Amino acid sequence: MSSVVLLCIVLAYFALLVAIGAITSRRANGETFFTANRNSPWFLVAFAMVGTSLSGVTFISLPGEVGTTGWSYLTLVAGNCIGYALIAWVLLPLFYRRGLVSIYAWLGSRFGESARLSGSLFFILSQLIGASFRLFLVVGVLQLAIFDAIGLPFSATVCLTIAFVWLYTFRGGIKTIVWTDTLQTLFMLTSVVVTIVVIARSIDLDLPDALARAAERGVTRVFDFDWRSGQNTIKQLVAGIAITVAINGLDQNMMQKNLTCRTLRACRINMFSFSGMFFLTNVLFLTLGALLYLFADEKGIALPERTDDLFPLLSLHHFGATAGLFFILGVIAAAYSSVDSSLTALTTAFCIDFLKIDPKDQRQRGRRVRVHVAFSALMILVVILFRELNNGSVISAVFKAVGYTYGPLLGLFAFGLTTRHDVKGRWVPWVCLASPVLSFLLNLYSEELLWGYRFGFEVLLLNGALCYTGLLLTGTPGKKKEGLSRKNKETSPENIHT
Repeated sequence: MSSVVLLCIVLAYFALLVAIGAITSRRANGETFFTANRNSPWFLVAFAMVGTSLSGVTFISLPGEVGTTGWSYLTLVAGNCIGYALIAWVLLPLFYRRGLVSIYAWLGSRFGESARLSGSLFFILSQLIGASFRLFLVVGVLQLAIFDAIGLPFSATVCLTIAFVWLYTFRGGIKTIVWTDTLQTLFMLTSVVVTIVVIARSIDLDLPDALARAAERGVTRVFDFDWRSGQNTIKQLVAGIAITVAINGLDQNMMQKNLTCRTLRACRINMFSFSGMFFLTNVLFLTLGALLYLFADEKGIALPERTDDLFPLLSLHHFGATAGLFFILGVIAAAYSSVDSSLTALTTAFCIDFLKIDPKDQRQRGRRVRVHVAFSALMILVVILFRELNNGSVISAVFKAVGYTYGPLLGLFAFGLTTRHDVKGRWVPWVCLASPVLSFLLNLYSEELLWGYRFGFEVLLLNGALCYTGLLLTGTPGKKKEGLSRKNKETSPENIHT
C-alpha cells in the first residue's frame, strides 16, 4: 500500500474526528467542556474508556512484550479489575456527590490549598509524561509508514497530530471526547480482530490450535512465583490494584469521564462494565502477541531487536494490504484516544485548581483556550525530547514513570481517607517530592539491599507508602476539616459506602 493512499486514509480519519467535534460541540458552554453537562450515557462512557486506558502502549508494546514475559501481564490486569471495584464503591461516591470538576478539590477541602495544588501538580506531571510517551510510540509508527516517504520530519508529524487533537476538542472538551473515543475504541479492537484472523488463516490453524502451539513455545505462561522476579504473580496482582486506584481513581483524565454520567448509579454501572470489557480486551491483545511470535516462527521471520517493533513489522510487511490498513487505523485510534482526553484533563486540572476558573462563567473561555494551547505545545516538546532520550521498551518506561509520579497521589488520598490527621501545609510538597526520590533510590539498589529482590510495578505501592508515612510524621492528630460536618457527612470514611 502506497504512502499516498495511507496519507489519504489518515486525513480522512482526521476529518471524521473534526466533524464529530463540530457536531458534539454545538451549543457548548464552559460546563460542556469540563463535565459534558453531566449527561453522558454510561454505556458510551464505558466503551470510550477502554480506548483511553489501552492507548498505543497496549496496542503496540503489549503484543511484543509477550515474547519476553508471556501472559504474566494478565495477573496485573486481574488486579486492575479489583481496583475498579474499589473505585466504584469508595471513590466515585466521594467525588460525584460533591459535584467535583477537578477531583483534587477534595484534597483542598480535606487538607488545604497546599495539598490540592500538590496533588494537581503531580497529576499534571504524570499525565504530561505518560501521554507524551504513548504519543511518541504511535507517531513513530506513522512516521515510518507514511510521513518519511513524503519528506515530513518527525517534529512536524507531532505538531500536526496535536494540532488536529486541539481542533476537535477545544470547544466540546470532554463531551466530544466521549464520542470520539468510542469511535476510536471500535477501530482499535477491529484492527486486532482482523489481524488475529489473518494470522490464523496464514498458518492454517484455528484459534484454539494456534494458542496450543503458542503454549508449547512458552509465550502464554501466566504465573510466575519467583519472589525475586519483577513479574511475580502476587506482586503483579497487588500492584494492579494500586495502579488502577492511582491511575484511574485518582487521575483526572479517567475520572472526568466517569463524572459525566447522569447519576452515581450510572457511574458505578459504567465502571463495572468497563472493567469487564477491559479484561477481555487485554486477553485479546495477549492472544495477538502469542500469534505474532507463532507466525514469525512458522514463516522463519527474524525477530526485531526491539519487541515494540514486532507488531508494526509484521502488519506492514507480511500480513497483506488489508491487515496493514487496519493496523494503521488502529495506530491512529490508539494515538488519538489517549492524547485527546489527556489534553482535556490537563487543561481542566490547571484551569480549576490553579486558575480557579468557574466552569459556568463564559467570560473565562479565553483563558481556558490559552491553557489548552499551552499544554498542546508542552506535549509536543516532551514527545520530541523523548525521541532523543528513548532507549528501551516504551511500556516499561511508561509504567516506571507512573510508579514515581502517581505515588504521592496514592499517599495523599489514602492518608485523607484512612486517618483523621491534619497536615502542615508547608510540609506537603516536600513529602510528595521526597517519596518518589526515595522510591527511585530503593528501586535502583534493591538487589544489593534486599537480598536480590527486584521491584516491578509494585514500586507504586512503595512510593505511596512512603508519602503516607511522611504525612503521618509531619501531620498532627485532629478532626477532619471535611467529612464530619452535617453538610458533608456522607464523605467521611465510615459513610462513603452509603
